[in-house]
Amino acid sequence: MTMVLTRRAVAAGFGAAGLAACGRVSPGGGGAAPGSLAWAIAGPWRSEGERARDASRHPLETLAFWGLQPGLTVLEVYPGLGWWTAILAPYLARNSGRLIVAEWPRDEAGPAQLDTMAAFESRFVSDPDLFGQITRSALSARSGPIAPPETVDLAIVSRNVHTFMAGGFAEKAFADLYAALKPGGVLGVEQHRAPSNGVQDPLARSGYVQEAYVKALAAEVGFDFVSASDINANPNDDRDHPFGVWTLPPTLRTAPPGQPDDPAFDVRPYAAIGESDRMTLKFRKRMPGEAAPTEPEEDAVDPS
Repeated sequence: MTMVLTRRAVAAGFGAAGLAACGRVSPGGGGAAPGSLAWAIAGPWRSEGERARDASRHPLETLAFWGLQPGLTVLEVYPGLGWWTAILAPYLARNSGRLIVAEWPRDEAGPAQLDTMAAFESRFVSDPDLFGQITRSALSARSGPIAPPETVDLAIVSRNVHTFMAGGFAEKAFADLYAALKPGGVLGVEQHRAPSNGVQDPLARSGYVQEAYVKALAAEVGFDFVSASDINANPNDDRDHPFGVWTLPPTLRTAPPGQPDDPAFDVRPYAAIGESDRMTLKFRKRMPGEAAPTEPEEDAVDPS
């Protein structure tokens, strides 16, 4: 049975003891129990800018919805500068877990991507005492396995389905994720949500993707849809912006890609909207011999 959960329901179900604290005591965490998820979210190693985005991204509720627990092997796809990594890595390091991050292959990366990966390495890989031993892998149209088969408990794709689509390897990406997950493992997806009407741009040039399209990509490789949440919904986002989703915070783009910023472009209406309206979805890899769900997916579309 599929469900749609509200932000309040997820928070209530999470509870004060939701993700248990364990591991060594470290400074920071805003008074939260050392090793808890709340401690990792409040940690002083996160920048002021990162913490400011929590109000739009709801990391506590989102990770609870996806089922983060101590001891899991977690795969984060395209961490960028590490907004999620700065939460996941210290939490997993103190709770007997493991973090794998899938980046763009270095031999396919451009200068900006290489700079981002270097900044990520400087911040996270060089500080194993805080962030643990982070394993790095790669994902692209030509890459090999994203992780050894059936070794991952939870895979997270946050605001990157459109990246897969723009690169022409969305089906491969979902298949790679399915192969990496253990039976019973979970795929958590957060993605800028396009209106359900109209035709989905297969390259997702606006950054927005229809929810039914994401569900179809997942179902095509064998995932079962578990539930959806409005944790990261934003009803103020009408998705009609001159430079796609990047017109909104945090990017606040003022000109088309590749062109100089336009100082005359008024970003205030877009800043007032806030971050995009986003779907938050949970999928699961079925256990061997487990019966398929009987509930029909009425909103599925063909992603090919």
